[in-house]
Formats: sequence, structure tokens, C-alpha cells
Amino acid sequence: MNILIVAATAAEVAPLQDSTALTRFEAIGVWTPAPHRPMTMPGRSGRSIDILITGVGMVAAATYTSRALAQQHYDLALNLGVCGTFDRALPLGSVVHVVADRIVELGAENADAFLTIDDLQLPGTSVFVNTSPPVNVALSRLPQVTGVTVNTVHGHEPSIRAVTCRFGPQVESMEGAAFMAACLAANVSFAQIRAVSNVIETRDARTWQLDEAISNLGRCALSVVEHA
Repeated sequence: MNILIVAATAAEVAPLQDSTALTRFEAIGVWTPAPHRPMTMPGRSGRSIDILITGVGMVAAATYTSRALAQQHYDLALNLGVCGTFDRALPLGSVVHVVADRIVELGAENADAFLTIDDLQLPGTSVFVNTSPPVNVALSRLPQVTGVTVNTVHGHEPSIRAVTCRFGPQVESMEGAAFMAACLAANVSFAQIRAVSNVIETRDARTWQLDEAISNLGRCALSVVEHA
């Protein structure tokens, strides 16, 4: 079993990386793409985990996840990270499985209306759905949610109302849909797992539960890996 774990930042996977339970894997590699430097992966055999830190944003997530999946065979890819929630029924610190995600800004403005690329009859897609998530006991325990992926996180009430009215998302990240797109293109089994760090509202980092979210994410991710 070869597993690729993808995160935007090292902090989001630190609890998992530090876990002594991972020592039962034959190989554990951690790598970060360096600007203007080609990435190479060491050969892997047997049961192993590679942790890829892509950097923040859709471009980085799609580029480096795609390259990793092209360079090495993986049986499973996991995207780990934190997210904001539009759905106040999701408690801060809770861990969710994002099964459908959308690149929410892909389209065109028409006065107060927003036109998706489908509305514009342009080729491509902005919606990515995990129709065949991995069979995993730990993963099956997580609530399944829908998400949006953005370049600019929402923090202004009019734009928050607009995106919720248009698409009804539950959570928001800056990488999720891009990761899903890369895995779907490579035909690799995958799951996007996120922990809720904050409610999406006018930005006030004092109300965020970032440490709790990352800690819970680490425990959940370890359980998913152990059941893989």
C-alpha cells in the first residue's frame, strides 16, 4: 500500500508526521517542491507513505499533486487540511470528508449575476465529485460535505451571502477542488479530509480554533491510514 498525503502547509500534517504509529510503514518520505527545481521521488516498495507539502492555493495543489502522481504509483491519495464552514451546524474542530467540491470563481460576472462555465457553454468543468471514495472504516465515520475552493477566502457578508445562495456549500478551502481534479485525472483513489477551524464570517482570527482543528485532523488521518 503506497499512500500520498497532500497538504498545503507543514503545520496541517505535523501531528500525523510526528505520530510514532507511522513507524510500521516501511518508508516515510516528506518533500516540498522547491521553486525552479525539478522534483524527484525516491523509489518506493511495499508499504509506504509520502507526505507532499504543496504550498497554498489551487495552482500549487494541482501542479505538484499531478506531478507526484505521475512520478510514482500510489494506491491512495489523501488531502489533509483545515477549512472554514458556512454551515454553523458543523462544530469548530470537527473533521469532515469533502465529497464534492467546486472552483467557485470559474465563470463570469454579469452585473449582479454569476455565470458558470456551463452557463457560458465553455469546455471544462468547475465541479469535482468523489463518486467512489476508498472503502475505509475510519473515513466512513466522517460526515460527508460539499465544498468550494477559492483564491480569496470569504470574509465579507455580501459575498458570503452570494456564494451560499448560488451554490449552498458547507465548507471552503483554497486547494480541495484542485487536489480532487488531479486525482480524478490520474485515476487514483482519493479522499479530501478537512477539519473546521473557523466560521466563515467577517474575519476575526481570535474566534478560530486552529490548533484544535489540526490536532483532531491528525488523529482522524492516522485512523484512516491505519485502516487503509
